[in-house]
Amino acid sequence: GRHSMLPRHVQRLGRDWITHWNGSQILTFNSPVSSSMRWAGHYPPWASFPLPISADFSANWRFPPFFGPWRQFQSSSWHLDNYTQSCCFHLPSPSMKSEGEEPLTKKRRLSAQDDTSGPEQETNLSNQKEVSCLSVAQNEEIHGSKKGTIKRHWEYFCQQSKTMKIAKNKGSDQSSIGSEATFDFTVMSYNILSQNLLEDNCHLYKHCRQRLLFWTYRFPNILQEIKELDADVLCLQEVQEDHYRTEIKSSLESLGYHCEYKMRTGRKPDGCAICFKTSKFSLISSNPVEFFRRDIPLLDRDNVGLVLLLQPRFHCKANAAICIANTHLLYNPRRGDIKLTQLAMLLAEIASVASQKDGSFCPIIICGDFNSVPGSPLYKFIKEGKLNYEGLAIGKVSGQEQFPRGQRILSIPIWPKKLGISQNCVYEVKQQQKEESAGEKLEAAKPDNTQEIVIASEKLSSKLQHHFKLSSVYSHYFPETGIPEVTTCHSRSAVTVDYIFYSAANENTATHTYQPGAEDSFCGGLKLLGRLALLTEKDLWTVNGLPNEKNSSDHLPLLAEFRLIER
Repeated sequence: GRHSMLPRHVQRLGRDWITHWNGSQILTFNSPVSSSMRWAGHYPPWASFPLPISADFSANWRFPPFFGPWRQFQSSSWHLDNYTQSCCFHLPSPSMKSEGEEPLTKKRRLSAQDDTSGPEQETNLSNQKEVSCLSVAQNEEIHGSKKGTIKRHWEYFCQQSKTMKIAKNKGSDQSSIGSEATFDFTVMSYNILSQNLLEDNCHLYKHCRQRLLFWTYRFPNILQEIKELDADVLCLQEVQEDHYRTEIKSSLESLGYHCEYKMRTGRKPDGCAICFKTSKFSLISSNPVEFFRRDIPLLDRDNVGLVLLLQPRFHCKANAAICIANTHLLYNPRRGDIKLTQLAMLLAEIASVASQKDGSFCPIIICGDFNSVPGSPLYKFIKEGKLNYEGLAIGKVSGQEQFPRGQRILSIPIWPKKLGISQNCVYEVKQQQKEESAGEKLEAAKPDNTQEIVIASEKLSSKLQHHFKLSSVYSHYFPETGIPEVTTCHSRSAVTVDYIFYSAANENTATHTYQPGAEDSFCGGLKLLGRLALLTEKDLWTVNGLPNEKNSSDHLPLLAEFRLIER
């Protein structure tokens, strides 16, 4: 009777709760949500904990649409399922079997294996918005649904690698295993999902429980993954600067890593990091790459890269070196011109860093989130070493969209000459030095011949090249089924955008196409010994996609084992 105008769902919450609603609380619904809003001290008997909302809650999380005028709230046909999805606590609804259980429409499909343990939550009392949800997380642990996990297996390409892996798990030192002439090491590429970017793009994580999205929950999970996979080199993307400074760097250093970091140049406070075990490598040089150029309108984005030159500590010649590069290219699917230019800048820096005294290149590994799918023009350019982009639509470069919205054709050339990078993706200063050492024969040519040369160079200007013979660690499709592998999975998409490329030793590269003479331009190469298998989209949705209870990024870590083959 008294509350007959309220929606039926509210009436079912319990008369005890409704009787405590007074005029002051109704006025709160009539006005925009206050930054100091709190629930009344009373709470319904079915709740096993109070329902606090922190002072800055409204600044970080969206409230349901019924928090507007009271009349609109009265007439709206809202549902509790929608309400609980947007808040950090759960209310029971008719579709729930018991307290704390997920609504039937949102139940997760779990894998056959269930995990009974979770990472310890590090509570930061100074962060009120996280504290307000921690009590909820504890309640969900008591009443919540089961956790699912998927085991990723190791794929071996060498029997000796399998033997060494088993020996390593038993605690043996590599120095006592196998031939003294070999140097084996592992490399991980992992986009760990910046907390700042997560909160700016919360629409991508509607499928996740709110408690799983807090950094205090996510970081212990990410650190545990890194510990378990135990890679010798880490290439991390979306590393938030404040988290790197206060937690990530010190945590990785305690595990025996030396860390190098490059923050983005714009307002977004994340960047790329390369961390290596000091027991396996020593640092020769660290070279950050900034893709933003104030004097070039094309390069107005703040993405970055990082290139390290490392020296193996044992089993190698004194002058042995490995070049490790890490980057996170622009996301925008409609700006393939920027993506290709950023890639060319990274390749030019790699060519400069990896160059040896005899003119050859040391072995190279390029990791990162390239925001491009397998088979796209950008992907083919990396693997094949050449790309003719004449007539190529700007939105087709990365292959991210099935029906590209960017229809403008790439200009020829893509970037201006003042960038100082040639169509061969090397710094033009070094290229000019090589030409000068060979003699400048063009100056002695006749005017007619010069004109022909200029015309020929204009026709060739739509062709990009690089002189690295690169292979991909992953094949991107499962050979038995043809189903695509997935490296990222959230509410909008599930695709491969993360890669580990490497300069393969000759025995690994028979099926790849390279530049003429490039086989002799490398000082040895790398042999792929094994990799951590990826998953399908269907596999990931059995544990509710990414992030989930055990995987706290929207990307999967990529991991490969290599052997250094010296020339």
